[in-house]
Amino acid sequence: MPISHDAIRRASLRSSGYAKGARDLTDALNSKMQTAFLCHSHMDRALATGVAALLREAGWRVYIDWQDDEMPETPDRTTASKIKTKIISLEYFLFLATENSMRSRWCPWEIGYADGKKPLERLLVIPTRDDAGRYHGNEYLQLYRRIDEAASGGLAAWEPGNSNGVYLRTF
Repeated sequence: MPISHDAIRRASLRSSGYAKGARDLTDALNSKMQTAFLCHSHMDRALATGVAALLREAGWRVYIDWQDDEMPETPDRTTASKIKTKIISLEYFLFLATENSMRSRWCPWEIGYADGKKPLERLLVIPTRDDAGRYHGNEYLQLYRRIDEAASGGLAAWEPGNSNGVYLRTF
């Protein structure tokens, strides 16, 4: 079942003490921790922060572009170049599926770019359920693995159409 926006927002409250900069990602790469680029709409900042907190609790480190001091204020060619570099250099690409990301102009471009550059098993969709009970990410669920809450707690990844997941901590 898709992760609720409420659960993700609650997780964002736990993220205040985490290091978020480039050094944190560099340390994670050097320590062989799982790293990921989080594709999301900037209108979903609290959700992006919450997803990063949930993944951090599973031992992952997540790159969020608006937390990068080197990213231009206004999106341009430099933005696209930096995003491409991060998508390639980090181990996984995650697509946070929300109403906003599904309408975004950048998010489909990012997942399309990642699809052409990363192995299929390194692309994961995070489907969500908004406060009105609507599910987001359905059209992508047949193409890519998904991250969801496991019945016994924690996050797991599922293959398309499969009901058995693998805990993220065991990746």
